Amino acid sequence: MHPLRLSRRALLAGAPLAAAAAPPAIMVRAKRKPSDAWAEYATRSLSQLEGFQPRRIKVDPFGGRLDRKARATGYFYATRQNGRWWLVDPAGHLFINVGVCSTSPGRSKNNREALARKFGTVEKWAAETVRLLRAHGFNGTGGWSDVASLRGAPDPLPYTVSSNFLSTFGRELKLTFQQPGHTGYRGDAIPVFHPRFAAFCETYARTVVNPSDPYLLGYFSDNELPAPRDWLDKHLKLDPSDEATLPSRQAAEQWLSARKGGKPRLEDVNDDDREAFRGFVYDRYLSLTTAALRKADPNHLCLGPRLHGSALRSPAIFRAAGKYLDAIAVNIYGQWSPAADMLEMWRNEANKPFLVTEFYAKGDDSGFPNTTGAGWLVPTQKDRALFYQNFVLGCLESKLCAGWHWFKYMDNDPEDLTTDPSNRDSNKGIVKIDYTPYQDLLDGMRELNFSLYALIDWMDRG
Repeated sequence: MHPLRLSRRALLAGAPLAAAAAPPAIMVRAKRKPSDAWAEYATRSLSQLEGFQPRRIKVDPFGGRLDRKARATGYFYATRQNGRWWLVDPAGHLFINVGVCSTSPGRSKNNREALARKFGTVEKWAAETVRLLRAHGFNGTGGWSDVASLRGAPDPLPYTVSSNFLSTFGRELKLTFQQPGHTGYRGDAIPVFHPRFAAFCETYARTVVNPSDPYLLGYFSDNELPAPRDWLDKHLKLDPSDEATLPSRQAAEQWLSARKGGKPRLEDVNDDDREAFRGFVYDRYLSLTTAALRKADPNHLCLGPRLHGSALRSPAIFRAAGKYLDAIAVNIYGQWSPAADMLEMWRNEANKPFLVTEFYAKGDDSGFPNTTGAGWLVPTQKDRALFYQNFVLGCLESKLCAGWHWFKYMDNDPEDLTTDPSNRDSNKGIVKIDYTPYQDLLDGMRELNFSLYALIDWMDRG
């Protein structure tokens, strides 16, 4: 199938592929859920960008481009230049973070035996894995990675730290339970209004920070907190005899009373109230967690709780995120390319850069059932690479994107029943459970990653 060659002007304007002239677009078959019928999705790749010449720009040890300089602080920070958001690396070079989540040795018996055969030791695994990532244009690792081992490897990569403010505090209150991919909270009530939460944040922050390491990009404060559209209703319905959730119910009642006057009644709640309350909850959460992190470590980025699901469409939540965070971590599923109207809302409400901290597609050719996980299902590893290029192009067009983390390093091992229910039987990795790379996927990733800075320059011309 011949690729459609799009002009730069049409690309940046977001012109629909169906309206463009022949030859036809690359079409990739995909499913959002395993039970769905296959459908075809118009898909862009680097080869379609008319006038773009792939070119590798030299980088420093952190991965920042050597030809673009800003103020060096010895740590990462965010900046905007000529309308585009960047990170600046510790050496003062403009930087886009391209990473892989869960870059860790597998925990199952199969994983351990394969590591012993292929690498011998975890230290050798770490050195070889850093080489693999760098050889394919990655310059970082995402959440749940083996930071200790990878940081000790030669030529280490920038990394992030996954902290768990609310899930840890919620467990202390016996308020939490496991949901696929993240922690659940009784009644969806995250205990940000509990009288002990502020003090807990200050104590907990001191246990997760590493203030002096230049390779540390920043901190995730939690993972995928709830933010249902009917959150206010849920808070008002919380059991008043439940000591763990009572502060959440009382905060909602006081907030609604101040907003509307008189005694709060559920029947008086409208959609504007519901949306405003979501912002109120997140403002409380972000104000406490970021203040605690910055007090314990003033040097590194606060990235937030990896917003997901309906939170990605909430203007009130993004206003709060823009108020407190240095860059906003988002996990995006169910979108073949990031929705333009959603990205524009982020620009208007937050006016901060974002990092996509989870996205992926699974290959039907992998031999896995692929029944778990939220990522797309596509026929082949080459299609996974096309999905990667298409998705990243959509991110970069927004000029808000400061990086992305593919989910994840290694496939699920179906025999490992100790894992989260969303990580049981799927092809998510860039390597198999025996550490063999998916080379077709990695080749497509490398093609874009090595041309990343030249691609941005091409997008930003004129």
